[in-house]
Amino acid sequence: MEDISNSKELEGNISKGDYFEQRKEKARTMYDAQRNIHNPYLGTEVIFNSDGFHHLQFSARRERNKKEQLLKFNLLPLAIGVIKKAGTLQEYRKDMVAIGKKADDGFRRMKEVQYWGFVAIVGESKIKIRIILRRIGDGNIIFWSVMPDSKLKGGQKLFGVGIEDE
Repeated sequence: MEDISNSKELEGNISKGDYFEQRKEKARTMYDAQRNIHNPYLGTEVIFNSDGFHHLQFSARRERNKKEQLLKFNLLPLAIGVIKKAGTLQEYRKDMVAIGKKADDGFRRMKEVQYWGFVAIVGESKIKIRIILRRIGDGNIIFWSVMPDSKLKGGQKLFGVGIEDE
């Protein structure tokens, strides 16, 4: 995962805005190349559609800040690897959720939405990430989100060796 605050690329001719756009385009290209991935736990394909990529950039109909978007873009390759290998489910939730825009009567249609959460320790720096998959009604299971499983500031304390000494 790349730390943008100390990136040498930002010191050169690349502005923060250009850097953001480059990272977004790279993530978009990687995302679009997936289309679908078989998940061993669910025994089905996980679809990578525009809803999932949109959710990396927006939350509750508002744009996420650029730093949060960059974090999600940088975690995307790790998330793809986890989806391909995940054999154990850590979280499951089923809710009735308002979907779409309000109708003429002011109400929104409700549908059952299911969420699956997979947590894994990944990457060279051994960070713990959470991947969320979602299905609305009887539709396809789609990639919904990726995030650190806890705050990264100050570092996550994950052990490779020496755990017995703590």
